[in-house]
Amino acid sequence: MKKKILLVFAALVICVSLCACDSATKEESLKELPNPEVTEGIRGEQFGIDKNINEKTIDEYLNREDSVYRDMRMLKDPGNYEAIGGDSYLSGFVKGFEVVPLPYVVNVTGLPPEVGDTYIGKTLFTQTAEGEYVANYEESLEILEYYFPKDKNIFLMCGGGGYAGMTKTMLIALGWDENKIYNVGAYWSYEGDNNVQVKKTNEDGTVSYDFWKVTYHDINFDDLHEVK
Repeated sequence: MKKKILLVFAALVICVSLCACDSATKEESLKELPNPEVTEGIRGEQFGIDKNINEKTIDEYLNREDSVYRDMRMLKDPGNYEAIGGDSYLSGFVKGFEVVPLPYVVNVTGLPPEVGDTYIGKTLFTQTAEGEYVANYEESLEILEYYFPKDKNIFLMCGGGGYAGMTKTMLIALGWDENKIYNVGAYWSYEGDNNVQVKKTNEDGTVSYDFWKVTYHDINFDDLHEVK
């Protein structure tokens, strides 16, 4: 009996040791994150796209347990993004990114004239002319903290980099750590190995979109309580 107890104890010790080693190996295998650094030129000045982690390098930083990945586009944006070489539909995304539409989070301003207006309905926050972010619902901040947890690194993407940049600016203004947020740029420029194609051309030549592939976080404003 005593021998059996010792064998069970030894097995438990080995199991704990293996789990600890596996955890340590995972931690060691994570690629070290450089601090966010805005790139040069118009991509940095206009959109705030990161110099080190962007469309060309994001594949090296996917699948991290210490990070969340958010694409800020709508499934179908009212803006005419075809006018600037993009796509008003969410034609695809980088594997691992979940969609949280920025136009539902805050009113969008500063779009190129060619694009026109995007969604102008209800939003969690309103950015004032002075740049202040005002919550429109009692749950607004709670929702924001749920989708963009402060204890994680946050990788942001969109079609061209603009929505991602606006999101980063907003989060920092509301108290998020700027050193944990990366604008990784434009899906339209992505050529990596983790492209999930949503847009498809059918046999009859028509185009359709497999939106069922998208992890999409809609916001039902009817269930929220407006700030009086």
